[in-house]
Amino acid sequence: MDWRSEENKMLIQAILAIKTEEEAEHFLRDLMTENEITEFGKRLQTAVMLTRKNSYSAIAQKTGLSSTTIARVAKWLHGKGGGYRAIINKIGH
Repeated sequence: MDWRSEENKMLIQAILAIKTEEEAEHFLRDLMTENEITEFGKRLQTAVMLTRKNSYSAIAQKTGLSSTTIARVAKWLHGKGGGYRAIINKIGH
């Protein structure tokens, strides 16, 4: 992943420019399909459930995600990047 590419820098700047929930809703709806929004919401929900020590089977039942996707979220959650953990801490879950 090249975070320094022009288009990726622009995406990050756009996300940082969002000030309200309404702006976020409008931008995400324009940027992604409904299925993509739903998928990303489920991945975040999975990360929250993993921090609460829910089992993979409970998470799969609640979200409908595969065990492979849950494992990938767990890898990122516990990895050195810390993106999920930082956001979960910021939103208070």
